[in-house]
Amino acid sequence: MSVAMPRGGRLVRSLDRPALVALGLGLLGAGYRLALILLTVPGSNSDEATFGLAALHIAQGRELPVFLYGQHYMGTVESYLAAPLFVLFGPSWSLLRLPLLFLYAAFVYLTYRLTRHLYSPWLATFTVGLLALGSERVVRDQITAVGGRPEIKPAVVGLLLIALALGQRRLRHRWPAFGLFGVISGLCVWDDWLVLPYLVTAFGVLLFGCWRELFGRAGLVLVGGFLLGVAPLIVDNLTAPPGQDSVSVLMQVSEGDAVVTSAVDRLHGAVLLGVPLATGLCPPERCQPWQMWWGWLYLALLLVALVLAVFGLRHRAERTDDGSGRSPGTGRIRYVTQLALLVAAALTLAAYARSALAATAPLASARYLSILQISLPAVLWPLWLVARWAARVSAKPLARVAGVFAATALALLVAFLLGATAQLIGEIPTIRAEERQFRELATTLRRAGLDRVYGEYWTCNRLVFNARERVSCAVLGDNLRPGQNRYRPYPERVRAAARPAFVFAVGGPAEAAFQALLRRRGATATVTEIGNHRIYQPSTPIQPPG
Repeated sequence: MSVAMPRGGRLVRSLDRPALVALGLGLLGAGYRLALILLTVPGSNSDEATFGLAALHIAQGRELPVFLYGQHYMGTVESYLAAPLFVLFGPSWSLLRLPLLFLYAAFVYLTYRLTRHLYSPWLATFTVGLLALGSERVVRDQITAVGGRPEIKPAVVGLLLIALALGQRRLRHRWPAFGLFGVISGLCVWDDWLVLPYLVTAFGVLLFGCWRELFGRAGLVLVGGFLLGVAPLIVDNLTAPPGQDSVSVLMQVSEGDAVVTSAVDRLHGAVLLGVPLATGLCPPERCQPWQMWWGWLYLALLLVALVLAVFGLRHRAERTDDGSGRSPGTGRIRYVTQLALLVAAALTLAAYARSALAATAPLASARYLSILQISLPAVLWPLWLVARWAARVSAKPLARVAGVFAATALALLVAFLLGATAQLIGEIPTIRAEERQFRELATTLRRAGLDRVYGEYWTCNRLVFNARERVSCAVLGDNLRPGQNRYRPYPERVRAAARPAFVFAVGGPAEAAFQALLRRRGATATVTEIGNHRIYQPSTPIQPPG
């Protein structure tokens, strides 16, 4: 790619063909996601609403949460990004998601830059095209406030680019780069611990390329930046009550999910289901057998790419990207960065495969593999090499067979991603209708003066956010016992109400339990049905058991 010129028109003309195609694909991907954000697609839920409520409290100056309410190990970066928009325009789902669109754009741009540095211009363009597409699972992880995943991906790619540039001696102002690397790393540790495998390998690249400098002032700048970025986590953990620090809470969550599962079931859930789901080949509710081919191929490509990177590191260590010989270490740091992408992906996949969730709930937990998108170009590199080699020596039978296989695999990947994207677009009317019903539910409660209600987890915080906190909701489980209330003031307000209302999903176990409770108490209730929910107003004051 040629040097960018200062004026807009000259800037575009200065881009080579791969860069121009990548720019077009990137704009299409961003435009597609902007349209989805304005339509509130994918649909909202109570998990995302909790980030929205935290952003609202930050905007109002009521709270400065370090961790998400009720989840004392997940940082609230997304809430802080949305808070200024809430101050200016008021809370909404679109404004909660809008900062994440810029994070997606940064991820695509930085991935293009990194792929072009490490592999080839056209693979970088192809990767941008794949990232422009998006199934429900992929888009949800990119443009909804789900905690960590939208922001750690551009952060990691940025760290690798900084480490690569420092190792190749391409940066004149080195101390600010070391400081920036430290700050971003610290923020990642505070925000989401899923990033740790990639963070470790990014530090490995930096250590490989700059180990002499790290024993001097650059190392102090790096450590200082890291401490600055991770400061919210450190301060909160130092002041948290015993057992309420993030490490203890995360360990409790891990122990609570411990279930005995077989290695075969975990590998099946991680590789054959998790990888296709996380990379967008399957819809979120199922993954058909004919869609699982990508899991096996992904694992095989990961191993082949590791071998290629090790081979390049050992036998072409002194070669630069352009063959000019301008820096003896350029070729070596390039292959080390390739290894970092691959090792991090392998560690992430292995950590997930060790979890019981890979076997017991692969459809829901595949989101933990969404970070594998960072390593997509590294995994595709063997296929790209084979296709390019086959095109050059197409007269040989072996080359033709290999080329057909590689081209077919790449074409199938594009076709499956297009199909999953089309499926999400086809579901937009249904998602929009469900969102309208939920907004109508909040409006109906407000107009009826029902500002204290009990409901299920997937109803409560979503309802509170839609009502702009004019309605408080306390979570009940299927047996009407207290459920997972993330923000304590809400259930306290509801329990203090003389005659709270009840909101349940139609036909759900909680509604059946409540109807049984009414019969036992000999009470009646006025029922209002809004979409898939019913509002119950008991004729006599009723408080749930427990």
